[in-house]
Amino acid sequence: MLEILQIVLPVFIVIGAGYLAVRIRFFANNDVDSLMRFVQTFAVPCLLFMAMVKLDLASVFKPQLLISYYLGSVVCFVLGMVGARWFFNRRPGEAVVIGFGAMFSNTVLLGLPIMERAYGAASTEPNLAIIAIHVPFCYLLGITSMELFRADGRALHKTAVIVVKSIFSNAMVIGLFLGLAVNLLALPLTEPVTIALNMIARSALPAALFGLGGVLVRYSMTERLGEIAMVSVIRLLVHPGIAYTMSHFVFGLSEEFVRSAVVAAAMAPGANAYIFANMYDRAKGTAASVVLIGTVASIFSVSLWLFILGT
Repeated sequence: MLEILQIVLPVFIVIGAGYLAVRIRFFANNDVDSLMRFVQTFAVPCLLFMAMVKLDLASVFKPQLLISYYLGSVVCFVLGMVGARWFFNRRPGEAVVIGFGAMFSNTVLLGLPIMERAYGAASTEPNLAIIAIHVPFCYLLGITSMELFRADGRALHKTAVIVVKSIFSNAMVIGLFLGLAVNLLALPLTEPVTIALNMIARSALPAALFGLGGVLVRYSMTERLGEIAMVSVIRLLVHPGIAYTMSHFVFGLSEEFVRSAVVAAAMAPGANAYIFANMYDRAKGTAASVVLIGTVASIFSVSLWLFILGT
């Protein structure tokens, strides 16, 4: 267990440093916004672009891996919505937001650093197969459900336009798809371009972790604790449990793929949970709190899942 904590703690120490820097006003909120804009618009898209360019697509895009992860995503989305509606008497649109928080895993900003720390840089390749469709899948399911269930929903054709615009205006999705296109078309990249992109990409994960800590200062830990606990349990325990069962017991995938499915599924809710809530102005307090408390709780849950994977 001590070895696992040594793997996990550096990641959360960087997050904690960002949180403390903003909390004591050594780093301003505007600085955090600028840092996260750089991370999400440039650094992480470059990281994902270069990763997709180098990726051996045939070896990592396994249907069994994607089913193991995304079946769990759908189950968690439904559980979050049903729990919010039945147990906490939330309106349909609010229930969709809470379900989205239960579904959306921080596969990039937390998942990649933890995989790299735990199993080495090469171990992240199957994670990239999951990440490649993560934002499109989650937003497609979330936005479509919202537009269908909320009382002031739009017509179906307008919903389709919103879904497509939301997905393809995301810089990370653009980076992924451009990298995939370069890979599939075997387009050459000149050495100066490759070096420049790698320089930006190397800054992505540490900057993202520090910025994530700074962003968490804004979130409250006190609103609707019952809902937050429900979402955290679904996000940190139920999803990785489904991913582990499907990848290991049902499909019998290799250790490499089981690790990627479980670690990706075990991550705390990503900031997109709050972005989605803000997009529709529903359940924003719960969504924000879930990101904060889920990230803190994941220190222990991720350690638990790494221990299980190690045994």
